[in-house]
Amino acid sequence: MYYLEFIVFILGLWWGNSQVILSLRTLHESALIDMHEQWMAQYERTYTDDIEKKRRFEIFKNNLNFIENFNQQPNRTYKVGINKFTDLSEDEFQRHFTGLKMPLVSSSSSTGFRYENLMVEDISDNVDWRNEGAVTDVKNQNQCGCCWAFSAVAAVEGITQIKTGNLVSLSEQQLVDCVSKNEGCGGGWMEYAFEYIVQNQGITTETNYPYQSIEGTCYTGITSYAQITGYENVPKNNEDALLKAVSMQPVSVGFQVTQSFKLYDPSSGIYTGDDCDNSPINHAITIVGYGEEDGIKYWLAKNSWGSTWGDNGYVKILRGGQSPQGVCQINNYASYPIA
Repeated sequence: MYYLEFIVFILGLWWGNSQVILSLRTLHESALIDMHEQWMAQYERTYTDDIEKKRRFEIFKNNLNFIENFNQQPNRTYKVGINKFTDLSEDEFQRHFTGLKMPLVSSSSSTGFRYENLMVEDISDNVDWRNEGAVTDVKNQNQCGCCWAFSAVAAVEGITQIKTGNLVSLSEQQLVDCVSKNEGCGGGWMEYAFEYIVQNQGITTETNYPYQSIEGTCYTGITSYAQITGYENVPKNNEDALLKAVSMQPVSVGFQVTQSFKLYDPSSGIYTGDDCDNSPINHAITIVGYGEEDGIKYWLAKNSWGSTWGDNGYVKILRGGQSPQGVCQINNYASYPIA
């Protein structure tokens, strides 16, 4: 058995009826080193020198300890596990793979909430905009804190397909380079992206302006493919309102990413954000559907960490929880483009 498979076996033993619970503490350091080597090979990770490799190994061990401790807690409805982020500290992960920055003072140009008069009992019990052809393939922001651009683009791609029947991948890079109110890879806000698209009279395609994972010069004069006329905010802390909006189109939302979300194991259950708190939201995703699984209601969200994270790049997040804010504040800051 490969070492990486072995650690997964160890971390999962408490799901069974074994009388013996193994721990990372029982493993020899050399075995952990071999596990790290196997992980490096699987994820094609290389380091600049031995000093960097040693530092990454220590972070790797810390994340393994978090996985073990988290999964041993009683009443967990989901698990965490090894993935491509296991050698990253929380600080650098938050810096490079999230990127939502809310404005200190709201200057929203939202024009209202057009789905207010929809009745919840009249909308579908299950929606998946992927099945309607309104969702492009999962993309990857890489080490650029521009989740805001990916969330906004996914929402614009969705409403464009709904209105025109054509699904085309649009350019996140154009937003990273050109939305002056945001900070490119240093973070940003989806509403500013929508405002830019309106003022620019559209956004071009991914093919015309491909993603580079770094902020560059804003190219002007590029032909726009998709236009929007504005955007609207979903009423805050109102899950029914968010449900109405998602029943009609994909919706951009702010979300609080924690260590358990970073290392989430999608095979273990619907994500319930057990370690979320009232800290500021730091990430943006796009809700592309909702449904119910084994009696548990969920949101279906598209992330921007590539198809190797989560369930091929997607995650099911608990819907209908006790807090008006929703899991990890998912009901707090939601908006959608108008076309």
